[in-house]
Amino acid sequence: MDISGKNFIGYSLSSENKHTFKSYVPAQNIELPEEFHTATQEEVSRTMKLAKDAFNEYSRVPASKRADFLIAITEEILAVGDELLERAHLETGLPLARLQGERARTINQLTQFAELIREGSWVEASVDTAIPDRLPAPKSDLRKMLIPIGPVIVFGSSNFPFAYSVAGVDTGPALAAGNPVVIKAHAAHPGVSDLTAQAIVKAAQRTGMPDGVFSMLYDDGYEVGAALVKHPASKAVGFTGSIKGGMALYKMAQERDEPISVFAEMGSVNPIVILPEYLENNTQELAKTLAGSVTLGAGQFCTNPGLVFVIKSESLHAFEASYKNEILKVAPATMLTAGIKKNFYKLRDELVAETGVSELAFSNIASDAENQSQASVASVSGKDFIANPKIHEEVFGPFSLLVVCESYEELLSAVSQLRGQLTASLMAEAQETLKYPALVQTLSQICGRFIMNGVPTGVEVCPSMHHGGPFPSSTDARFTSVGRHSILRFVRPQSYQDWDDSLLPDELKNANPLGIFRLVNNETTKRKI
Repeated sequence: MDISGKNFIGYSLSSENKHTFKSYVPAQNIELPEEFHTATQEEVSRTMKLAKDAFNEYSRVPASKRADFLIAITEEILAVGDELLERAHLETGLPLARLQGERARTINQLTQFAELIREGSWVEASVDTAIPDRLPAPKSDLRKMLIPIGPVIVFGSSNFPFAYSVAGVDTGPALAAGNPVVIKAHAAHPGVSDLTAQAIVKAAQRTGMPDGVFSMLYDDGYEVGAALVKHPASKAVGFTGSIKGGMALYKMAQERDEPISVFAEMGSVNPIVILPEYLENNTQELAKTLAGSVTLGAGQFCTNPGLVFVIKSESLHAFEASYKNEILKVAPATMLTAGIKKNFYKLRDELVAETGVSELAFSNIASDAENQSQASVASVSGKDFIANPKIHEEVFGPFSLLVVCESYEELLSAVSQLRGQLTASLMAEAQETLKYPALVQTLSQICGRFIMNGVPTGVEVCPSMHHGGPFPSSTDARFTSVGRHSILRFVRPQSYQDWDDSLLPDELKNANPLGIFRLVNNETTKRKI
């Protein structure tokens, strides 16, 4: 497939801006030949008008047809074949095996949403029938369901070119719910974005979706993204990235005449707490598992375990030696961009220079490739950790800080300093867990996913997954960006009072023509009324 480098405004391509940029190959430190046109303000306006108009039609498209659209997207993505994987490998430096798995995850996500809306009960239909002779006042007929909200702005993520990008965890549920989507493509992988956008447009045309149900604009700066968030037709924002970026979008959204929700997932240090008995029983295996999690994907995961808490014990020295040995064996890995590599070393070096912090292990295996990161771990006492909030923050890359506490009380005090996290892990024997309920409670309160005897890397796409957490890991801890419940970000409830049955949505009609589960007069049922 040819990459045009033009903006996708519905079914049309546009390149009005003379300013262009090229995609970058981090492993080779070179640029690829295609030029990508940044969108103008006029193109942003056209895009949003088209999305607003499309919403009027797309929001009324039956769920079965929207499901066909989602499945068509998966088919068109697969039809691009290895070209998509190879382009992603060039633009991100991620290995092909990882990208194959991520593409499969993206297909799975879209398929799950197609299945969800085909079944239909997700709309949470509720019916309370009228009681006209109720005293002292009659009761009206009231019916409620979830409805789409309007055009959703999605920002592609740098570290997941498929699963958190053009056809990823925000686009899938937004389209499934009945909302048009406008993508601000990530400048780190514009070619992948172009190929994926072509697949979505083909799928939309194949299935008869309205022009404007999907658009994608380019920018290598911030102006286009800001204009999209501020546009009056935008009704919600999906973002995965840094705290700085997420909070900038959140502020813009709240300063609008009509504030809108920004569902930003902004990273985490994902603390792991290891209690002494578990450490003694699993010393070697634990060191290997932790090193693998810290360095997975060059540490470029929002679930990278950035902090590991332990209590001094007889097993600690053996663990530290094994952990150091495992880190030293890790080969350098290409980071997503030169900027991310530069920022990784800057933040790591600043943290290691803080009072009380010492380097425990630094992998110095040589490599001739460009933009490579070398894994490292450092150590600090619990006392120094408690005293210095600067070392509590995320270092995005293959790095973790071991916090060594003198006692359980110091451990609890250290963990209590942490802010909201996507995940928290407790590694403990059963009797240890029962012995320290305050620690369990503290960890539970700061995370969205609480892990027992496991590492945080790896996010299963299923209904029971919650990928989000208390601020600042995300802007709204009530919502997940992964799994079927992520669709709830892009809908709102609406009640219908005393409507004629023939005028109601099918989900709320007496006959229940869709055969979905509904709450009818406080009873969950599929029966007709």
